[in-house]
Amino acid sequence: MCGIVGYIGKRDVAPLLLEGLQRLEYRGYDSAGIVVNSPKSPALKVVKAKGRVRELESRVPKRFAGTTGIAHTRWATHGAPSDLNSHPHLDADSKVAVVHNGIVDNAADLRAKLESEGVVFVSETDTEVIVHLVARSQASTLEEKVREAVKVIEGTYGIAVMHADFADRIVVARNGSPVILGIGEKEMLVASDVAALIAHTRQVVTLNDGEMATLKADDFRTYTTSGTTTNSTPETVEWEAASYDMGGHDTYMHKEISEQPDAVDRVLRGRIDDRFSTVHLGGLNLDPREARGIRRVKILGCGTSYHAGLIGAGLIESMARIPADAEPASEFRYRNPVVDPDTLYIAVSQSGETYDVLAAVQELKRKGARVLGVVNVVGSAIAREADGGVYVHAGPEVCVVSTKCFTNTVVAFALLAVHLGRIRDLSVTDGKRIIEGLRKLPAQIEEILQGEDEIKRLAAEYAEAKSMMFIGRVRGYPVALEASLKLKEISYIHAEAYPASELKHGPLALIEPAMPTVAIVPDDDLLEKNRAALEEIKARSGRILAVAHREQEKADHTIVVPKNEDELDPILMGIPLQLLAYHTALALGRDIDKPRNLAKSVTVE
Repeated sequence: MCGIVGYIGKRDVAPLLLEGLQRLEYRGYDSAGIVVNSPKSPALKVVKAKGRVRELESRVPKRFAGTTGIAHTRWATHGAPSDLNSHPHLDADSKVAVVHNGIVDNAADLRAKLESEGVVFVSETDTEVIVHLVARSQASTLEEKVREAVKVIEGTYGIAVMHADFADRIVVARNGSPVILGIGEKEMLVASDVAALIAHTRQVVTLNDGEMATLKADDFRTYTTSGTTTNSTPETVEWEAASYDMGGHDTYMHKEISEQPDAVDRVLRGRIDDRFSTVHLGGLNLDPREARGIRRVKILGCGTSYHAGLIGAGLIESMARIPADAEPASEFRYRNPVVDPDTLYIAVSQSGETYDVLAAVQELKRKGARVLGVVNVVGSAIAREADGGVYVHAGPEVCVVSTKCFTNTVVAFALLAVHLGRIRDLSVTDGKRIIEGLRKLPAQIEEILQGEDEIKRLAAEYAEAKSMMFIGRVRGYPVALEASLKLKEISYIHAEAYPASELKHGPLALIEPAMPTVAIVPDDDLLEKNRAALEEIKARSGRILAVAHREQEKADHTIVVPKNEDELDPILMGIPLQLLAYHTALALGRDIDKPRNLAKSVTVE
């Protein structure tokens, strides 16, 4: 959600910044802009454009030289997408330039105050408030000017600031929105996502909330908003630039779906203990005595992460016999929840920066709760805030909608469930059974992917639908929820998911030939119950696409997936439905990697 990239050094900055913006396109945006200068030519030069980065690039003049610059992709909050509302924003004298991710909650009050003092605003954005606060500061250094501005700002921000009178530096600050420094050889970079840095350096520093930094070509320093120096040591990013390339695929989504066998192998690697039929998760910071003291597990996530949490709760409850449930983090923190010291809270986020989840973690920590993180990005905010956790090792996920990270997150929950279960009541035999099932997953996922052509054919047939229903029972219901979400996100077909047992309590009223139903029908102890739901739909002339372990007589079409252990079957049953959503969207000509109105990393409320 929005993207920042900045550079200071000796290279021609505009091509570098534009390339960085292109690497951030997956985050979701509606406009873009760039501003550059240099110590030899300190006047700020800016270009902005509504639309894609390619539109911005077409507007950048040939003579646009500079060795320092900041650039931005905007996802509209305050004010519609337009050239004027695009970042960077400049003050009236064109001396100060600011790019900003986040939301200034008290922007209206600050705007009114500044207007009463004679300031004229040219945009509708909350960000322009920051520009004028910096420009009007009487402080002698840019660092002090920015510090004074952020002291009066309420809300979330990741900002980068340039000033024509201080052309040798960029000043950045973070509160709730990612800011990552890239440490180069006599050059420094900054971005909201490591994707924009990885082509130039793998040495990074991730700012904490309440932290600022000054970047010069040959140095950087970090400090708090109150001025106290912080000692930040660069870390090496494990991913390489090639991880962000399409690798011969037409879209990132297709690439990431196809990477799932290898991704699942990574999350399993080095964590299985065959001797004791258990799992080692070194980052939990939870000893066996503490694990046995857990009386409840509460999983918090948003969107796809919430759906992974629903499956995870079922795995923990069935294997570890601990009461467990999942809840949207965005709702949890607003309902004044009872925080129990015997409850283990688990925060789930692909990016590790999802604001609703991060805010829930911070509230839980304030109330003394133990919080684990299940995230994909090492060093992310949630990973740092949590008491421990599990990295899912899915690798970079560029498409806005999550596929391989969802799958790896569910596998990570299966590992956690085995770990907790073997400490408590899961037998050696059952531990071994689940571990053998986990080891089968990569090959079984590959087998499903080999059937893509048939799924593509089915997608073309169902793409004509205006609405679709997804149903599943117990373990199958979260799979239905996630499949429904995927179809909505990238095809824009209306879709709803229900527990199969709830059909007769209302949703059957929607069934007709024009309303197809996708049914999750695993071959488990609920098989006959699920088949009864198919009978109900068929009796009302509904079309059915079943995802099952064998052909279903009442279904019009069946996608057959390989059988694993009952507990792990939801992992496999979700894979063909990712492909179904993908090929449906492809048949409809959608922008699959960048669906409308959505962003990859949601760092605002």
